[in-house]
Amino acid sequence: MFKGWYVLIAALIFTVLFAGCIQTQEKDISIGALVDLSGPLTTYGDDIKTTVTIAGEEINKRFEKEGKPYRVKLYFEDTKVDPKIALDKVMALHSRGVGLIVGPMGSGEVKNIIEYARSNKIIIASSSSTAETKYIGVTSPEEKKYVFRFVATDSFQTTAIAKLAQEQGIKAVVITYVGNAWGKGLEEFGRAELMKLGIEVKSSIEYPDPPPADFTPYIATIEKDVDSLLKNYTREEVAVVAFSYEEVATMLAQVKDGSTLLNVKWIGCDGTAKSTKIVTDVPGKANMIRLYSTVSETRGGQEFDDLNTTYYQRTGGSPKSYGLNAYDTTWVFALAYAEVNDKFGKYDADAMAEAIPRVAEDYSAGKYGISPVSGELKLNEYNDRVGSEYRIYEVSEGNWKEYGVWKFATNEITRS
Repeated sequence: MFKGWYVLIAALIFTVLFAGCIQTQEKDISIGALVDLSGPLTTYGDDIKTTVTIAGEEINKRFEKEGKPYRVKLYFEDTKVDPKIALDKVMALHSRGVGLIVGPMGSGEVKNIIEYARSNKIIIASSSSTAETKYIGVTSPEEKKYVFRFVATDSFQTTAIAKLAQEQGIKAVVITYVGNAWGKGLEEFGRAELMKLGIEVKSSIEYPDPPPADFTPYIATIEKDVDSLLKNYTREEVAVVAFSYEEVATMLAQVKDGSTLLNVKWIGCDGTAKSTKIVTDVPGKANMIRLYSTVSETRGGQEFDDLNTTYYQRTGGSPKSYGLNAYDTTWVFALAYAEVNDKFGKYDADAMAEAIPRVAEDYSAGKYGISPVSGELKLNEYNDRVGSEYRIYEVSEGNWKEYGVWKFATNEITRS
């Protein structure tokens, strides 16, 4: 009789302990990150890698403190902003069971992976792809169900750029741009916005993607068109608008001393803003042209300050806009994953896709006890971020300095 009771008690104890082990067993939230660590956007790729790493560490501390069984596990992959490599990396991550990916960085990359992501229900969230939806091959919100972009699109940015050109007294420009989805979209919208303000667009000069090692043929064409404009305008009224990545450093290095191109202002964009490569490789020439550059950047409060402190301790610098977006993306991924798993007892891509916009807004509103470092986070029907303001930077004395802030609500620039 007693032996039977011992067996029963032992069985009950084993059941309770086993159930406790199941309850507390950690569940990995596998998150891939597609970044450029060796191509034309390494300044921003390194930045994103750092902020995503910090986010992962902080999320894990938060879950552990709250007694939740989830742990973020990160997988970084270098794409060089090459669409083909990006697809290869997505497929490789998918084969390892990774269904959540921060990135890729370029719009051409997003365009090349969007069908694979949709077919395999992989959640993609880029922190830096800004091309309008038609340039990434999307015609309806349903086609972009699993693809998010935590950054505003270029229809906002080009309005800011045109306003900046007007404020600088620019009356005529030559545009040069990289021939991918991102560059073509910026050129189309940028040309239209500049012309709306009565600014003459002399020409638009496209160069290939990936960018060439030798820019001299393109430089010669830009220089010829700028010289033509200077017959009717002063050098203060003419500018080069570059819808480019960090290859602007290569371009400037190949511009000859004394060239007309160094006597006019240049206006860049989010592909050049705060580029370490530009102020390191060609500080003198960059200083001559100022290279005013816009980037969607709204800084958060205490959370931003805390991240900035941690980031500085590790790198000696400050996080950039795309890195801030990626940090918030990682948090939203983790919070949404935990909610979906708590509700359904398993991961579900469709439930995750539906949860992300709501979780993003709740996260933005501080409902999780933490606020975004990149400012208000709201997504439109295409799962793209709704923009609110752009910071403008310029090269001065060989370093990037903040020039001002453009706000969408008023279409005005406030000087810093």
